[in-house]
Amino acid sequence: MTAATDRERVLAEASVSRETARKLDIYVEQLRRWQGVKNLVGPATLAEVWTRHVADALQLRALAPDAGRWLDLGSGAGIPGLILAIAGGEGIQVDLVESNARKCAFLAEAARLTGARARVHNARIEAVIERFAQVDVVCARALAPLDQLLAWTEPLLKKSTIGLFPKGREVEAELTQAAARWTVTYDLVPSRTESAARIVRVTALAPKNP
Repeated sequence: MTAATDRERVLAEASVSRETARKLDIYVEQLRRWQGVKNLVGPATLAEVWTRHVADALQLRALAPDAGRWLDLGSGAGIPGLILAIAGGEGIQVDLVESNARKCAFLAEAARLTGARARVHNARIEAVIERFAQVDVVCARALAPLDQLLAWTEPLLKKSTIGLFPKGREVEAELTQAAARWTVTYDLVPSRTESAARIVRVTALAPKNP
């Protein structure tokens, strides 16, 4: 399957507008342009950018369709946060937290060029997490084990924020590890882009030994 075919299939499945498709094209173009000097994604995945990255991010929209404020931790190349901001248009605001200044430069430029409602925060997660108490959804992809993600996001998840954490084939082991420390209310949503992957949707969290 060609890259062009991948693009058309992903855009059709996501039901995005022509204007949103154009902005996603700009994002992909910038990702390819910056990849050579910033190493934003795994080099082998760049050829499959639409199915491996764009589609993987867009599937999260359906899990919280009414969410207006999102927080993406360890945003890196903007997956999923910046892609969600692009696709959400005026109906969404996404805060992108990334500690690497060079990646932040990419995020800021890509957000500017696409007009995405995204704000970039060059900071460590633990230093800023409590600023985002009012977000509807917090997400993180390929950042850390689930136990660590829960530790970072506890100030949000113990209130009304939903956590969306895409995970690979080790998800059951990560859930077992997290269960030793946390009481977690969650469900596992099959990934649309990888058969062995799951998205952990957390709706409540409490430490077992507060």
